[in-house]
Amino acid sequence: MPESARLTVGGTVVARLQDGTDVDPTLGPRPYLHPVTTLAGVPVTDAFPEDHRWHLGASVAMQDVAGTNLWGGRTYVRDRGYTWLDDHGRIVTARLSPTAAEDAFTATLHWLDRDGTLLITEDRTISARPVSERAWALEASYTLTAPPDRDIPLGSPATNGRPDAAGYGGFFWRCAPGPADVLDATGATGEATVNGGTAAWVAFAATDHTLVFSGLGDGDHWFARTGIYPGVCVALAWEKPLIVPAGGTVSRHHTVVVADGRLTPPEAAALAG
Repeated sequence: MPESARLTVGGTVVARLQDGTDVDPTLGPRPYLHPVTTLAGVPVTDAFPEDHRWHLGASVAMQDVAGTNLWGGRTYVRDRGYTWLDDHGRIVTARLSPTAAEDAFTATLHWLDRDGTLLITEDRTISARPVSERAWALEASYTLTAPPDRDIPLGSPATNGRPDAAGYGGFFWRCAPGPADVLDATGATGEATVNGGTAAWVAFAATDHTLVFSGLGDGDHWFARTGIYPGVCVALAWEKPLIVPAGGTVSRHHTVVVADGRLTPPEAAALAG
């Protein structure tokens, strides 16, 4: 895994940026953060898991970008289900500017189709800051810009016909393996009630760490899994495609608090701000 940058908090390395150049073309090559850890060194991301090899730590990806699969794996096709297609593109780093303190980096990324045609230009900023003796926060901001001559629709399995609340795609965090619970700011608990919600925050509580996610944009929903695999996504195209207009932009900002230990709901709420 070619590492291109790292994030530190108080001198402790808490995240490493992989450039994704060695990822198989069918797995949605893209930059991703892995491993991400707590301040005590507990891993909180997973990459290339056997159940979904295209899940890559913490990354931004969509399954349908104007007909190109940038998520990896099979594509959901209406009336056919998941199907292997020759439609995989890649997200590549055009520019990377780490800071000297290693607590932030900015990057320009190109979202390309299978032939190398530019679909989206992304400007991304990732930073890390201390929260408490047991927690730190990852701040992730990105702006997607469409070419001047065409709209770019961003879709998901749900917008392509999958019926079971699977509108995933966007900022996705494949969590570390192991038992965990998911809950949100409304008091909902469990995958069945949190998935698809629009609460102010979602917490993923494992045995030895807790992740608290916030930062839904207009029209976004939470995609949450604890059963077949552990993961949380800020889903951009839950019910209908999100259109990046020609020459226009779509921007998002998310915060993930990474804490040692299993937090109670009031503790998670306090960290979510």
